[in-house]
Amino acid sequence: MNKLISAVKKLVLSFFDRRFLKFCAVGVVNTLVGTAVMYGLYNLAHCGYWFSSAMNYVVGSVVSYFLNKYFTFNVKKRSWEEIARFTVNILFCYLIAYGVAKPLARMAFGALGETARDNIAMLAGMVFFVPLNYLGQRFFAFKAPGGERGGAVEAFEYADREKGESGEGTDKAR
Repeated sequence: MNKLISAVKKLVLSFFDRRFLKFCAVGVVNTLVGTAVMYGLYNLAHCGYWFSSAMNYVVGSVVSYFLNKYFTFNVKKRSWEEIARFTVNILFCYLIAYGVAKPLARMAFGALGETARDNIAMLAGMVFFVPLNYLGQRFFAFKAPGGERGGAVEAFEYADREKGESGEGTDKAR
């Protein structure tokens, strides 16, 4: 049981490390910039839901790319492949987050007008986007050289090694 607790602790700590804190700080900056663009376009310029929310991620993603590349993940190399992975990640996260948020807001807030529902959906889309984007940037777009496999894989491998070393769960121990 202690080995399992140790593996879970290692898993949690591998995700909530210094990179996560830096990612959150960068997220505050690009969220403020992107949100101002999105709500400004939707409510002041009267642009549509999809265009306004997409412009949030176009503008916010440019800010995010440079801050996360150099500050959060400390990546110095220049690569078109990395830019492509970053773009694919943002697009994937955007389509999933906002594609889920809009129908959920429509179902949950059907009695409200379209403008109120869309504003709520855009806020929900932002909430859904953040964890998807963190995982995508850390383990796909800016993965460590040699490929960081991620906390979950490492934590469970650690638990298996510990289990094997102690004899727990093996035929030898029975």
